[in-house]
Amino acid sequence: MVAIPAASFISSPISALLLQMDGLWGLRGWHWLFLLEGIRTVLLGIACLFMLTNKPENAKWLDEEERTWLVNELATAHKTPKKVPSLPLTQLFRNRYVLCLALVDTCASAAGSTLSVWQPQLLKSFGLTVMQTGLLNSVPYALASVLMVYWGRRSDRVGERRWHTVVPMLLIGVGLFATSLSGSLVPTICMLCAVLVGAYSFKGPFWALATDMLSNSAVAAGLATVNAIANLLGGGLMVNVYGWVKQATGSYALALMPLGILTLVSVATLLLLTRHGQASNVAGKTKAI
Repeated sequence: MVAIPAASFISSPISALLLQMDGLWGLRGWHWLFLLEGIRTVLLGIACLFMLTNKPENAKWLDEEERTWLVNELATAHKTPKKVPSLPLTQLFRNRYVLCLALVDTCASAAGSTLSVWQPQLLKSFGLTVMQTGLLNSVPYALASVLMVYWGRRSDRVGERRWHTVVPMLLIGVGLFATSLSGSLVPTICMLCAVLVGAYSFKGPFWALATDMLSNSAVAAGLATVNAIANLLGGGLMVNVYGWVKQATGSYALALMPLGILTLVSVATLLLLTRHGQASNVAGKTKAI
């Protein structure tokens, strides 16, 4: 998961350079961006056919100790009672735990996806050049790459998932609302850092918590359902909501408000979902990092 913000950190200045190739060989800058980054994606997709395995015991890129640990951890986790038992696929889509987890994940998915699309334009609105925008845009992702590892390891060390998921969500909300009140560049970058640190630090503890709720036979379809709904609402709907509000108001800051409200709803949902503490202590069952 660290690859997600780390890739944005690396690619942001590279994308800025590609955009400045505007006019070369008769192509626009964004044409070069799509072509060069698209070709790389196709090649990596082919490489995955040869690198990825169906089971951890077949993963040659893990050493023997790592393979043994992972297989034993999975076997232990499969024996523990789960909130979501084995269910037919149609019932799984209607299960309240699965749907609530999807809503919670939508918060972080929406924050990460929306900023990945709109953050460069927000920064550029302060009068920055394309290259300056690319460099500053990478800063929050660098910080998120480091802190998400720390936060996941801390969750494993203390054996707590609930508040290690809630705190990053609160950081997202504070960052979004504070950004909407900021009118200068430096405070805006600081608040964007808070949002993205929260969005990525959320992932390790959340997916460990979600996995602990699902039975062995439901975990693959359950996590896929949670992820699909979150990407549809967060990565699809909320990205466009930001654009609609920005177009209607002319304000990048006000366009963040729907995301802030979504964060509050998601925090309340998670606190209610885990209010009896069933999912708070799962150390030794599923690792966040």
